[in-house]
Amino acid sequence: MEKNNQSLEWIIDKAKSFDAYLIQYRNKTGDFDEKKEDLLTIKSLCSDTPLIINDDITLIDYCDGIHLGQEDILNFVGNIGDAARLIRHTIGDKKLFGLSTHNADEIAAANFLPIDYIGLGAYRKTSTKSTTNILGNTLDSLAKFSRKPVAAIGGVKLYDEFKYVTYLTIGSGLYEDYSVFY
Repeated sequence: MEKNNQSLEWIIDKAKSFDAYLIQYRNKTGDFDEKKEDLLTIKSLCSDTPLIINDDITLIDYCDGIHLGQEDILNFVGNIGDAARLIRHTIGDKKLFGLSTHNADEIAAANFLPIDYIGLGAYRKTSTKSTTNILGNTLDSLAKFSRKPVAAIGGVKLYDEFKYVTYLTIGSGLYEDYSVFY
C-alpha cells in the first residue's frame, strides 16, 4: 500500500527516525488480504516496535494489539464494559488494547475497563477525520484523570507538549493511515 506516493517502507523509516514507541495501522478501505499483507510487511520492517490495528479484530493474529473508537467497540456488544471484557478475552492479555475517549465521562468509564491505554482527543481539527469535539488546551487537564497511559490524538504535532499525556500520536504528519506513538 502507498499513501501520498510514499511506500510503507518510507513511512516506517520515518516512524523509526522518531523512535516510535508504537505504530498503528489504519486502513478503512482495503480488503482482508491487502491489510494482512501490509501488516506482515510492517512487522518485517520494524519487528521490535509494537504494531496495532485500528478497528479490525479479524487481523489481530498479525499484529500486537487493537485500537477501537467509542462507536466501534459497541459493535461487539451494546454495553461498553461487556464489549471491552469480550475483546480482552478474545485477544488475550499479551495483546495491547486501546480505546478512544473524548471527555471526562468516557475517561472515567475507561479507568475501569480491561484496556492498556486511552486515546484522548481530538486535540485539533484535522483533515483526515470529521471531528466536532475539539479539546484544544483542555486535553491535558482531562488527561490527568486517566488511570491508564494517555495518547493525545487528533491533529497532534511533533512539537506539542503536555504534562499528563504519555504519548503523542502523530498521524497525518506521517500520512493518515499510520499513527506513531512516541
